Amino acid sequence: MLFERFVSEGLAHFSYLIGSGGEAAVIDPRRDCAAYLDRAAENGMKITGIFETHRNEDYAVGSGELAATCGAPVYHGAALPFAYGTPVRDGARFMVGDLMLIVRETPGHTRESISIIVMDSAHPGLPSMVFTGDLLFAGDTGRTDLGGPGAADAMAGAMYDSIHDRVLPLGDGTIVCPAHGAGSVCGSAIADRPVTTIGFERKANPALLLDRPAFIAHKTAGHHYLPPYFMAMERFNREGWPRLSQKPHPDPVTPAALNDLLAKGVQVVDIRSPTGFAAGHIPGSLSLWREGIPAFAGWVLTYDEEIVIVDDFNTGLYTVQRDLRRLGYDRLTGYLSGGFIAWAQYAGEIACTGTCSVQEAVRMVLDPSLFVLDVRDIRNREAHGYIEGSHHTYVGELPQHIAEVPKDRPVLVYCDAGYKGSLAASILARHGITRVTNLLGGFTAWKKAGYPAGK
Repeated sequence: MLFERFVSEGLAHFSYLIGSGGEAAVIDPRRDCAAYLDRAAENGMKITGIFETHRNEDYAVGSGELAATCGAPVYHGAALPFAYGTPVRDGARFMVGDLMLIVRETPGHTRESISIIVMDSAHPGLPSMVFTGDLLFAGDTGRTDLGGPGAADAMAGAMYDSIHDRVLPLGDGTIVCPAHGAGSVCGSAIADRPVTTIGFERKANPALLLDRPAFIAHKTAGHHYLPPYFMAMERFNREGWPRLSQKPHPDPVTPAALNDLLAKGVQVVDIRSPTGFAAGHIPGSLSLWREGIPAFAGWVLTYDEEIVIVDDFNTGLYTVQRDLRRLGYDRLTGYLSGGFIAWAQYAGEIACTGTCSVQEAVRMVLDPSLFVLDVRDIRNREAHGYIEGSHHTYVGELPQHIAEVPKDRPVLVYCDAGYKGSLAASILARHGITRVTNLLGGFTAWKKAGYPAGK
């Protein structure tokens, strides 16, 4: 038997390859699907089935891409119309070599969510594992706020019933294979456990210790951010994505060509560190460090404009391109040839952003005209404290709240460590708010220095 989990870094997305007897199936594939094909081939297996546990919101599903490459059929839940694939109902069975895959409809996260039970045909009736999608995670359960207006209570109730009536009875020894791990926006407190079982979750998962009314109240009271790209993901994941270009590396863009693109409208993404961005950057560019692309590109980038990447040394750009494509951003024109220094040598216009240390910040906050802006996740602010007198707006939601930040006062922005603060500073600058200082080290440095914090 072959079993392998594939982790999409930054998104904390899990996809799976499972196989036996020369055949294999893929569960919830990502768009860059070569890894599934390679692993199946290495084990002498052909992919014969592709399963989607639900319509995903946080990444571009790769079922169409994989199916076009290997010819396997795609299966998904029947309670939502898809423009591709085959809907499956409760109890549908598929043989993958000696393994039997059984579909179980488990609505809650979405209406068409399904779980896939795995049994060895030599031991019928004895589940070995279950792919739960976004229904049940390690230490948490999925979001129930994506079913549309007024549906939260019904979705939470459906999730409770799916977990308690359809999954937990599979038995304590059944291995749980969720679609996400710790750090995903699809849960509130997913545990950092690579492996878990129904028995462990039954005893250790706080949500599973609640009765039905308490579970519904817990789910509907939960706070989740809703990135704008979720709507695009929902639409394209129903309609199917276009095939990916096979170009392994984005194209170089000369400074002169970039200057022309700026005049026409282009999204410039500066992936350097906050200090590099602050010292000098192309006006209007977004400070989005490379490791932050999976989590934050969907908040600040649009799908209808070209994208150009700016770095210093242009290394590892395949990873940047890959991460953008996992979010559906295919309009990547290329990268600034020669890095930012080439732009400076071209005599292109350069803007700067202020930075400060915590020692400087503690003096700055004595100025009554200073506007202090906390752009962290609200849960971090509530759990760890904040700079007294600071205002709070999550960095992803900053464009919608830009009118709340004064243009006639200096602004000190801070986050956890300085990276989201740099992104916030670039967003503010795009809206004409340029008297901005980013606190390097963020609130982590503030607490480390022993400065007072509000609670």
